Amino acid sequence: MAPAVATKLTYEDYLLLPEDGQRHEIIDGEHYVNAAPARFHQRISLNLTLALGVHIRMHALGELFYAPFDVVLSPIDVVQPDLVFISNERLHLLDAANLKGAPDLAIEILSPSSRRIDEGLKRKRYDLFGVTEYWIVDPELELVKLYRRGASALERVAEIEAETGGTIATPLLPGFTMDVAAVFS
Repeated sequence: MAPAVATKLTYEDYLLLPEDGQRHEIIDGEHYVNAAPARFHQRISLNLTLALGVHIRMHALGELFYAPFDVVLSPIDVVQPDLVFISNERLHLLDAANLKGAPDLAIEILSPSSRRIDEGLKRKRYDLFGVTEYWIVDPELELVKLYRRGASALERVAEIEAETGGTIATPLLPGFTMDVAAVFS
């Protein structure tokens, strides 16, 4: 008897999932479900959306999207980062429904149910598919980890804590700065 072969889920399978108020993702062909974000998570998302969104619009740098928004990294990788920035040079990756390819910047706000996936599996997939920059925002520890594409991989370039202070900046958004404490206010 031949061993059972696991079938990886695809984007087509993802499209058949029910709209049930949960956040569904397919990562390396596996189905993951997270409950709707909590209040503090939403406040952090709003703070980042407002700060980034104003800067991106004022300087006509590209497009910013917030979850739920599908990012189709591959036929077996469909994720919904909390925030996604696509530069003008990569707007061709957008269609009416989603982003087909790696964003310039992906931001994940951790929750108890997503911590392991966001810091491990998703970070590896974002690296594999060429995301330029990845921010992990930790509401529990009030810190932001910034990963930036190095010579061949995403490398952690900063870990900024609200308690000790610091400013978030990125070469993707010239002139953008945000006090880390403002992320969590």
